[in-house]
Amino acid sequence: MITTLIPTQCYDGETIYENRPISIEDGKIISFDTVKGAKEIKLDGLLCSGFIDTQVNGGGGFLLNENISIETLNAMVKAHSQFGTSAMLPTLITSDLTKIEKTADLISKAIKQDMPGVLGVHFEGPHISGPKKGIHNQAQIRPLGQQELDIYCRDDLGIKLLTLAPEHVSPETIKELVSHNVIVCLGHSNADYETTRAALQAGASGFTHLFNAMSAIESRAPNMVGAALLDEDSWCGIILDGHHVHPQVAKIAYRAKASQKMLLVSDAMSTIGSDQLHFHFDGHDISLHKNKLTSKTGQLAGSALSMVEAVENARHMLDIPLNEAINMASLYPASFLGIEQTHGRLGLGTAADFTLLCKEQSPLQVNQTWISGKQIFNRGL
Repeated sequence: MITTLIPTQCYDGETIYENRPISIEDGKIISFDTVKGAKEIKLDGLLCSGFIDTQVNGGGGFLLNENISIETLNAMVKAHSQFGTSAMLPTLITSDLTKIEKTADLISKAIKQDMPGVLGVHFEGPHISGPKKGIHNQAQIRPLGQQELDIYCRDDLGIKLLTLAPEHVSPETIKELVSHNVIVCLGHSNADYETTRAALQAGASGFTHLFNAMSAIESRAPNMVGAALLDEDSWCGIILDGHHVHPQVAKIAYRAKASQKMLLVSDAMSTIGSDQLHFHFDGHDISLHKNKLTSKTGQLAGSALSMVEAVENARHMLDIPLNEAINMASLYPASFLGIEQTHGRLGLGTAADFTLLCKEQSPLQVNQTWISGKQIFNRGL
């Protein structure tokens, strides 16, 4: 069945159009015109490509590390769709081999079933730096062995992203990972500039939550943050919740980083889309207070940030127009993941993944989210 959406405005990744029809069939855009016999739906707001979040630990009261199941994935997709996310990489935080294997099998099952909203998987650790571990479990931090390598190199996991510390993983291993279509991100690392550069030259292409849990710029040592900002080809994810990065520091990074190479991530935990105020994670009791998640030790513990909040924050913190903030949540993540031909923009043949924004609402609000041509969330219902 063909459906024609007629939003008051739509943004295709480059241009904002007024009352431009978008006809969809079988989960894809087939025309930017009305089609005879199609079901027409008028939409009030700005329709854009759905948000893509490359770092999602949980949502809807579920945390992937604590419940590795289809139920968790469904809860995460449903929770984040309320805030405009139409595609994600469920993220497993530093864990033992059994949990990594179980997560890989779960994601493989989801990919085979074409589960809406799930693009693949993000393994954040365990091959990271102890001094920069954050709330990651020190007891599970370890070198990258053959068993883990075999899991990461599987070809049934969709898009694969691995965050590692380059001082503990050799350039040769990074090259092997990349040769098996693993997107290697650098993070939770105390690496110096030279070690970081060697990892980039070996094929690493991104940085996980810029500034957080990585060696900072110093007057006589650029370190990992310096390498991230100077490198023109790599991508930087950033958590714009006002807690992880000071707004002025974020603005400095945005201006310094090569054009269109910074993307928004949520690093969201289980509280998103739920009434949850407290939860337990890997030995930590974590509480939500004033939109900030902290453990009893005072450490930041992921975030309570949604993607629409990240877009709104980007507008104001970075002093950029709405269309650029939207691109940071859709087009740029798609480019980073290598799926810009099918996601992150509105074009013929691209996925019918949409977010309908109410521009008149302050702060910015999501009214509807569509995944593969199906309305997943409607604020009016």
